[in-house]
Amino acid sequence: MVNRLATALSPYLRAHADNPVDWREWGPDAFDEASARDVPVFVSIGYSTCHWCHVMARESFSDPVIAEILNDNFVSIKVDREEHPGVDASYMAQAAAFTRQLGWPLSVFATTQGVAFHAGTYFPPTPISGYPSFRQLLEAVLDAWENRRTEVLRNAAAIASAIAAAPAPSGGALPDEIAIDAAVDGLAAVEDLQYGGFGSAPKFPVAPVLGFLLESGSGAGLGARTLERMAGSPLRDPVEGGFFRYATKRDWSDPHFERMLYDNALLLDAFTLAWADDDSRAWAGTAASGIADFLLGTLQLPSGGFASAQDSESVIDGTRSEGGYYARDADGRAELEPPALDEKVLAGWNGLAIAALARAAVVFDRDDWLESARWAADYLLENHRGADGRLIRASVAERRSGAPATLEDYGMLAGGLLALAAATGEPAYATAARSLVDDALAAGEAAGTVFAEPGGGDPVLVASGITLAGDPSEGAYPSGLSASADAAWRLYLLTGENRYRDAAVAILGAVAELALANPLSFGTSLTVLHRLVRTPVQLVVVSPDAAGRTAGLPQSIRARRTDVTALVSEQQAREFAAAGFELFAARTPRNGARAAYLCEDFTCRMPTPV
Repeated sequence: MVNRLATALSPYLRAHADNPVDWREWGPDAFDEASARDVPVFVSIGYSTCHWCHVMARESFSDPVIAEILNDNFVSIKVDREEHPGVDASYMAQAAAFTRQLGWPLSVFATTQGVAFHAGTYFPPTPISGYPSFRQLLEAVLDAWENRRTEVLRNAAAIASAIAAAPAPSGGALPDEIAIDAAVDGLAAVEDLQYGGFGSAPKFPVAPVLGFLLESGSGAGLGARTLERMAGSPLRDPVEGGFFRYATKRDWSDPHFERMLYDNALLLDAFTLAWADDDSRAWAGTAASGIADFLLGTLQLPSGGFASAQDSESVIDGTRSEGGYYARDADGRAELEPPALDEKVLAGWNGLAIAALARAAVVFDRDDWLESARWAADYLLENHRGADGRLIRASVAERRSGAPATLEDYGMLAGGLLALAAATGEPAYATAARSLVDDALAAGEAAGTVFAEPGGGDPVLVASGITLAGDPSEGAYPSGLSASADAAWRLYLLTGENRYRDAAVAILGAVAELALANPLSFGTSLTVLHRLVRTPVQLVVVSPDAAGRTAGLPQSIRARRTDVTALVSEQQAREFAAAGFELFAARTPRNGARAAYLCEDFTCRMPTPV
């Protein structure tokens, strides 16, 4: 048997390289083989820090008997959901036709065209509480494929038709502030008044929702209250900083111990905002500093890029332990090998970290955080562009993935570069961000929509007609649409070009009704909607030279609530203006001293000395 995963880029796939299962990587070749053999396809989707993925690998994929059944009767494909989020999203939508218990590992049985005809998540090695064993499931699927093929294909065709018929978001007007306040009320109604957070167990950080609450005005108290509860809970690692992915108990205890880049980036933004609003909130400053320490000290790789996650499991006394590392104090951890990193650098998730560190660096006056953000951005700009100029989604040790970049990569990275440009005063980052947004807009125009992925998306999904059209759903981090709308809105703040604001309005107007009705699932969309219905505030601070750009800058400027705060030298302001960023036009120091220009939608007050 050829070991096809030994040289895979994804650490998750390489972890399965020694399984007796004859795994393939995702791609057209695997489906061509299934067609030639006339066998169904088993698609197993997970990620490297997924606890139950590890469990199923040990129990089933390492079992020679199970492997023989799979190898003789299926073409088996292993997918890293973080490398191929479009594949994961499509199969997750298809799996909803078979089970309400969605999650990972996601186990999908598909036709030779790639359309699901059965799906589930984790399956045990022996039957438990009415759930079949994985072997029983395989036997049932084979029976259906061999003896009820017509029914199988008819059901798959119905699912493919439903996916293809799902409309992309379109039309719709922006809500007013009363409607947005009603969404805040909806979140308040599901607050856990005893332990904080929303709903019962399991309990997730839902960082995009917290960001919306903090920005909304009427929900700021609820957002801060939730963050304070989380900061003092077992969800936060008090030794190394950073937050775990979620808690299995209502009181935030018994967490699943993987630490994700996206959670911690978005939570850094939220804690920074909470502290900027009220610097007596010591808990917010402590949590923000701890997250930044975790990002710089644990997740940032020697290349400059940020790893996507740290595993929940580590080896203690020769045995894999879920969370055992985190149960120890600093001295105890020093004796152990830390949980492994998934060293996959994802363009979009790195964009979230770059943005959070850049904004936090300004508020907390931390040059080291800013340099960390710059280092990551430079790595991405150098290593995540293909020969055709298109963005590349993933890399490991400067080796590039063949997976196409998704809309979330374009939107999130553009947002990060814009935040970095404002914090460093370097227009090259803003120019690179504009290029990304323009690429997504051009692809959208060609596809008859607002934003789309340059390159057209995953070829297998496209050929099978199971690509999700303009999926607006958000989970623990922004969707591609909401991230792109946010980046376009931020570009408008710097350029004054209405086409960017119009793009954000078109996208968010289309999802507004859905977001207002489901606020817990659309935090970023609601955040940008709130920004769009009020007058934006811009602050440009111009110094005579680079040396005085941030030195001695008062905290009232650093922490001021604005939609964009840009700190530039006079030379940088000229360069921004020459590059088409209208906000910087005619912005100069006054009487040889640093000056602040406070603007509302490009209408600026007289400059004041700072």
